Amino acid sequence: MAKPKYEPWLEGDGLDKIETWSKAGLTISDIAQNMGIGERTLYEWMNLHPQISQSLKRGKAVADEIVQNALFNSAIGFHYDEESLTNDGRVVELKKYAKPNTTAQIFWLKNRKSEWNDKQEMDVNVRTVIVDDITDED
Repeated sequence: MAKPKYEPWLEGDGLDKIETWSKAGLTISDIAQNMGIGERTLYEWMNLHPQISQSLKRGKAVADEIVQNALFNSAIGFHYDEESLTNDGRVVELKKYAKPNTTAQIFWLKNRKSEWNDKQEMDVNVRTVIVDDITDED
């Protein structure tokens, strides 16, 4: 009897590949394609085999952390090294500074501080009157 198609993905190397693809930011559709299955099948396997789901979650958590750190650095500004070619053909390393990004700051604050949120909450009092003594007069 042939082994089920999902079996190689339930252990060691298979789970490592799934996690690596998830860390790299691939979508569920991309990962399913890499596995040689359809997206719907991958969702079914995630429901039936928690180790697949956990592997995807671990990889996604790493990718999300990297993006969160990049957003934070963009919001506050950061120093970085860059290689440049001089007129005489030498490669030199330059120290540069990326100034804070206002859009990243606003995005960060809107998602972390309630006073920056665009959503306005309003208290609305509605008075309901129920009339149950209606007579039909012709």
